[in-house]
Amino acid sequence: MIIRVARALAAAGVEAPRAEAEQLAAYVLDVPRGRLALADGFTPAQRDRLDALVGRRVTREPLQHLLGSAGFRHLELAVGPGVFVPRPETELLAGWGIERAREHAAPLVVDLCSGSGAIALAVAQEVPAARVVAVERSPAALAWLRRNAAGRAAAGDRPVEVVAADVTDPDLLADLAGRVDVLLCNPPYVPRSIAVPPEVAGHDPDEAVFGGADGLDVIRPVVGRAAALLRPGGAIGIEHDDTHAAAVPALLRGDGRYDRVEEHRDLAGRPRWASASRRADGTHADPARAWQTDSS
Repeated sequence: MIIRVARALAAAGVEAPRAEAEQLAAYVLDVPRGRLALADGFTPAQRDRLDALVGRRVTREPLQHLLGSAGFRHLELAVGPGVFVPRPETELLAGWGIERAREHAAPLVVDLCSGSGAIALAVAQEVPAARVVAVERSPAALAWLRRNAAGRAAAGDRPVEVVAADVTDPDLLADLAGRVDVLLCNPPYVPRSIAVPPEVAGHDPDEAVFGGADGLDVIRPVVGRAAALLRPGGAIGIEHDDTHAAAVPALLRGDGRYDRVEEHRDLAGRPRWASASRRADGTHADPARAWQTDSS
């Protein structure tokens, strides 16, 4: 059965057909994937259910929509239509933010463009002393975010504060200005001209994927607003498209309020996110001088 499913998925262009066939089978049988070999065979009803799921997957409906959840670090998050499915590469940004948060006794962490809440909820789970604020604009995504936040709070994690707001608002989180220890953001960043996989094009919300003609429409204002929110020495991490290896660090340097600008790569070696620190003196530097310092 699994071999048949894997062949159907492969014919449809799914990248990891065997792994996905096993995940779908385990889901239908309600067993861990690692125990599939010990499971009894499929009942006729289970076989029909699996065939129905495979029929949806070969149309390139995301696997996570079929399963109803997506794994992210140590979490299982509810996802579905209306919210961006968290990707494994974003776990690296979250992990970096968690390490920065652990440098403080009671850190204040802000997650912008929170979507399903993946980054915010990972921080809240792994840094129990943190106060975490998650910001999202989309009503559909907010519903998923609040559902996941409620679920994690019920499981014993520190509750995350959910704020419905546009991250490009120049007065965003005005009450937190100059107080944030770590600010993380996985914004819409794909340039409009870039083709995306069918799972993204047909199912991830357009506003969560594309960031304007050059992919930087959201990142530009976030860089500026983050500088106002961060305390001196506070850290920022922003995920970006792999075409932005130079552009996003340049925006951080050009703002004049950051130092220690660094570019980071994902596990495939692609440029994926940039980090910086709010200048410890809390002032602006000359952008040309900041660039020379960071590049030397």
